Amino acid sequence: MSATAPENAERAAVLQAYRSKVLEHREVEGRVKSMRENVKTLVKEYHKTEDDLKALQSVGMIIGEVLRQLDEDRFIVKASSGPRYVVGCRTKVEKDKLKSGTRVALDMTTLTIMRYLPREVDPTVYHMLNEDAGNVSFSHIGGLNEQIRELREVIELPLTNPELFLRVGIKPPKGVLLYGPPGTGKTLLARALACNINATFLKVVASAIVDKYIGESARVIREMFGYARDHQPCVIFMDEIDAIGGSRFSEGTSADREIQRTLMELLNQLDGKATLVSSHIVNLLQALSSSSRLLVDYESIVKLTDGFNGADIRNVCTEAGVFAIRADRDYVVEEDFMKAARKLAETKKLESKMDYSKV
Repeated sequence: MSATAPENAERAAVLQAYRSKVLEHREVEGRVKSMRENVKTLVKEYHKTEDDLKALQSVGMIIGEVLRQLDEDRFIVKASSGPRYVVGCRTKVEKDKLKSGTRVALDMTTLTIMRYLPREVDPTVYHMLNEDAGNVSFSHIGGLNEQIRELREVIELPLTNPELFLRVGIKPPKGVLLYGPPGTGKTLLARALACNINATFLKVVASAIVDKYIGESARVIREMFGYARDHQPCVIFMDEIDAIGGSRFSEGTSADREIQRTLMELLNQLDGKATLVSSHIVNLLQALSSSSRLLVDYESIVKLTDGFNGADIRNVCTEAGVFAIRADRDYVVEEDFMKAARKLAETKKLESKMDYSKV
C-alpha cells in the first residue's frame, strides 16, 4: 500500500503536465493558424500592390480596327486617331479572330497588336438585350394555335432542327411579320418565343429608334444587326415596325426622309432572323414584303403565279418546302407548290399597286 501511493501521485503529476502541454500546444496552434491567415492576407495585398505599381508604370494602349490581313503576321490597322499602319501581331493573339472590322489594342510604342477586343455595344442595343421578356409560354396563349405553329416553324424550327431544311433543299425563312389589330396577342407571341428558344433575343420598339439627328437611326440599326451577327443564333423582335416601315416615297419633309433612310438601312440589314409586329399591314407590304426580305410566301409552277416577280417565285419554293416539312416529307410534291402559290397570291392582293411611267 505504501508503494502504491507515490506511484499514484507521480501518475497524477504526469497527467497534469500532459494536460498543460496539450493546452499549450492548442494555444500555439491557434496562434500559428492566425499568423498563416495574416500571411495569406499580406501576400494578397502584396500582389495587389505589385499589380497597381505595374499599372502605374505601364503605358496605355491605342484602340484600333483591323482593315485587312497582308500575310500571316502583318495586318493593316486603323488607329482611333485616324492614321493607318502596317503592324505585327503578338504571338499569343489568335490570328483567326483578326478579321476585317475587328477592334484590337495596339502597343503605344511599337503599334503591335496586343489583344483582341470585343465589339463595342451601343448603350441603346444593350438596353434592348436586357429587356425582360417575362415568364410566358405558348400554353398561356389561347385561340392562336395556327399562328403559334407557323411562328415556331419559321423561327424556332430552323434553330433546333436545321437538318430538316437541308434535307428538303430549301433555305429557312428570314423572318416573319405579325400583323393584326391591337390587343390580339402579337407581342405576347414574341415574348413566348423569347422564353422558349435558346438564342439571344433583342426586343426593339421601332418608334424609339427614330432620332432627330441625321444618320443616327440608321447607325442604331447597323449596331443592332452587327451585334446579332456576333451573337448567333439571335432573334430580333421589332415592335411597332410601321413607325419606320411605311411605303417608300421620294417627297416629304426632312423628318420623313430620315425615316426613309432608316427603312433603307433596315432593308439592307435584314439578313438573319427578325420578327416584326405591326397593326397596319397594307403600307408595310409594299416596303417590306414586295422585296421578299420578310414574310414566308413561296414558289409556284402554274397560272397562279401570274404577276409574280422573281422574289415571289423564290418565296413560293420556300413555302412549298415548309409544307413538305409539315407533312414529314423530305421532298416537295406539286400539291405543295399549289398550296404555296395560293397562299402567296392571297397575300399579294394586299399589296398596293405602283405604276412606273416611262421617262
